[in-house]
Amino acid sequence: MAFHAAHHLLPSIFGILGNIISFCVFLAPVPTFYSICKKKSTQGFQSVPYSVALFSCMLLLFYGYLKTENGMMIITINSIGCAIETAYLVVFLIYATRKSLISTVKLLVLFNILSFGLILVTTRYATNPGPKRVAVVGWICAVFSVCVFAAPLSIMRLVIKTKSVEYMPFSLSLCLTLCAVMWFFYGLLIKDYYVATPNVLGFAFGIAQMILYMIYKDKKKQVIPMGQPKGEAAAAAATVVDLGAILEMQEKAVVEIGAELEMQEKPVVAGDEAGGRKKEEFAFKVVCLDLDGEKTVIPSIG
Repeated sequence: MAFHAAHHLLPSIFGILGNIISFCVFLAPVPTFYSICKKKSTQGFQSVPYSVALFSCMLLLFYGYLKTENGMMIITINSIGCAIETAYLVVFLIYATRKSLISTVKLLVLFNILSFGLILVTTRYATNPGPKRVAVVGWICAVFSVCVFAAPLSIMRLVIKTKSVEYMPFSLSLCLTLCAVMWFFYGLLIKDYYVATPNVLGFAFGIAQMILYMIYKDKKKQVIPMGQPKGEAAAAAATVVDLGAILEMQEKAVVEIGAELEMQEKPVVAGDEAGGRKKEEFAFKVVCLDLDGEKTVIPSIG
C-alpha cells in the first residue's frame, strides 16, 4: 500500500523539482538583459538563442496540451518559459539596431510563426487525434531536444582548446545536469520516453562538462593573439557554439562576454625609469568566446 502510494507520488516530486530547477535556468539571462537595458544597446548580442528557446517551449507546451494525462508539469514550466523568453525578445527588440531588429523579426516569423504553424497544421490534419498525434509531436520534441543537447559539444571543445573554464561555470553545468536528471526520472516514471530519452544525453553532457571543469579549473587561460592569421581566428571563433544546431548553452557567461564582444587594442604608456624613456605598450583584449556576442543555454524540458 505504502509502495503503491510512493510510486504515484514520485512523478510529482520529480516534476516539481524539474520545474523549480528549470525556472532558475530560464532566469540565467536576466543579468544580460539588465546590462542591455542599462546601456540601452544589445551590445552585439544575438536574438537567435531566445527565439530557439521560445520555439522549444512552444513545442513542449503543445505536446503537454495534447497529452491526456501527466501533462501538467510540462505545461506549467513551458508556459512560464514562453512568457520569460517573450519578455527577453521584447527587450531585445526595443534596444536592437535596425539591422538586428529586421533580422530578429524575420527569424521570429520564419521560425516561431511559420515553422511552428506548419507543425500545428500538419499534425492536426495529417494525424488522427489521440495517441498517434501525441506520438508524432513527441518525436518532433525529442529530435529537437537531442539537437539542443548536442550544443554543449562546441563549448566543451572550446574548453579543451583554450584550457579555460571561464565560460563554462561549474554551478550552471551542475544545474543543467540536475535538470536533466529530474526530467529523465519524471519521464521514466510516467512512461513518457519522449521526455525521458533526450535527457539521457543532457545528463551525459552535463557530467562530461563537470569532469572537464575539474581538469581545467586551475589551468592558465590561453588567448588568441591579435596577430593571428584571420583564417585561424575565424576557425577558432567558429568552433565555439554552432548556432545552426542551437540552444542557449551556458547562459551565465553572457554577462562576462558583454564587455568582450570585440577585439580591442588599447595603447598604454609606461615610464621607463632606467633610461628616462617612454615606450608604448599595448594591452590586448581578446574575445575567447564569440557566439556572436554570447554563450548561452536553452533549458530543455523534455
